Amino acid sequence: MKNFWALYVSFLKIGSLMFGSGYTMLPLLTHEIVEHRGWITQEELADAFALSQCVPGVIAVNTAAFIGQKRGGWGGAAAAILGVMTAPIICILLVATVLMQLWNNPVMIDAFNGVRVAVAAVITSAVISLIRSNVRNWIGIALCVAGFVIIAFLHLSPVFVVLLAVVVGFVLWGIRR
Repeated sequence: MKNFWALYVSFLKIGSLMFGSGYTMLPLLTHEIVEHRGWITQEELADAFALSQCVPGVIAVNTAAFIGQKRGGWGGAAAAILGVMTAPIICILLVATVLMQLWNNPVMIDAFNGVRVAVAAVITSAVISLIRSNVRNWIGIALCVAGFVIIAFLHLSPVFVVLLAVVVGFVLWGIRR
């Protein structure tokens, strides 16, 4: 029970500080789950985060489920999911109630513009962190650049890039053997 409570509280903190998309949770996960708690390694976090993007659902919930399951089985997954979802649900209900009354207020418009800039900075930080921890050689750099070009300029689905990277990984693994 103590383990489930620790998972819930850790993911409650992450869910409380996560603004924008699931990508903003990566620095929070690194700090809380890898550095502070030592529950998983940075490589395991990168794998869980990548896998969370490949399956249907919200990245934050998927990542919480994978980490919670690894740490405490199905009960751990449930505790982590509840933790990461509690604060956003409460916040959405409160904000929706207030926001509907202040929707066109210039102060609110400026506040949301500021939050968007902060979210872009956090996502940029997460991208840099992912590149530093996962791109280790020229092949990784080439795959990273190719994936970016395919998504950003050719507007193909990220799923296509992930599947292509899996195929390249298997080919490289076959060549090395």
